[in-house]
Amino acid sequence: MPELPEVEVTRLGFAQRIAGARIEAVRMGKPLRWPLGVDPSTLLGKTVTGVRRRGKYLLVDLDRGVLLLHLGMSGSLGFSAALAAPGNHDHFDLVTSRGSLRLNDPRRFGAVVYAESETAPEAAKLLGRLGVEPLSDAFSLDAFHAGLKRRKAPVKQVLLAGDLVVGVGNIYASEALFMAGIRPTLSAARITRPRAARLLQAIREVLARAVRKGGSTLRDFSNTDGQAGYFQLEAMVYDRKDQPCRVCATPIRQIRQGQRATYFCPHCQKS
Repeated sequence: MPELPEVEVTRLGFAQRIAGARIEAVRMGKPLRWPLGVDPSTLLGKTVTGVRRRGKYLLVDLDRGVLLLHLGMSGSLGFSAALAAPGNHDHFDLVTSRGSLRLNDPRRFGAVVYAESETAPEAAKLLGRLGVEPLSDAFSLDAFHAGLKRRKAPVKQVLLAGDLVVGVGNIYASEALFMAGIRPTLSAARITRPRAARLLQAIREVLARAVRKGGSTLRDFSNTDGQAGYFQLEAMVYDRKDQPCRVCATPIRQIRQGQRATYFCPHCQKS
C-alpha cells in the first residue's frame, strides 16, 4: 500500500505542474472505493489552485471545492502533457490545460471524492479522525508521549492506527522502531519520555529519508513519471526476515501483528 512517503512523492511530482490549470475534461472508468459524489461535468471549468497532502490523502484544491484522492492498496498517479488511451486499470482522468492526471489502480481500492470544502461532511468523514502530521511542527513530544501513555496496545499498532500520528504505515513503523531501539510488541503506555523522544525523531528521519529516496516500491508504486522508489533497498529490518541485522548481525525476526508483518532485531530492540 502506498504510505505517506509515496503519497508525498506523488504530490511533489505534479503539484507545481498542475497549479493554475483549468479542468477541461473528466473521464471516469470502473467504480472505485467511493463515488465521486457529483456529476463529473460539474468539475469542468474549475481551476486547480494547489495540491496538498493530509496523511495518505492528496487534496487537489480547486477555486470552488476540493478533490480528495486516495491511492488505496495499489494505486498510482501519472501526470503528462498527453495521455495514451486508457487501459483496463485506468479509472480516472482529470484533463487540464496544463496536462492530464490519471489514476491507475489494479485493485480499485483507491478513490476520488469531491467536496465543497475540507470541512464539508464528505471530507470530514475521511479526514476528521486523522492524527498530527509527523513532518510538521505540530508533531510535539509532549502530545506524542501523552498519547502513548493513554494506550496499552503494542506501540507498533498504535502507530499504525493513525489517530495519534498520521501516515506511519507498516514499512516505516518497523523502521522507526528499529532506529529508536524499541521492540514493536512493547505496550505504548510503558514508553518513557526519553524513549518517546527517540521514537519521534526516528519517525521524522525515516519518513523524510523515504521521501528523498522516492518512497518504496514493493509491487505497484511508481511516481507521476513512472519511476520506482528506492527506500526499500536500504531498509534496516523491513522484509529482511532471517537476514543479518545491519548493525549487530543477529537474524531479523518476523512476527504478525494485526494481520500485518512486523520485522525487528531481537538484539537491537530488546524491549
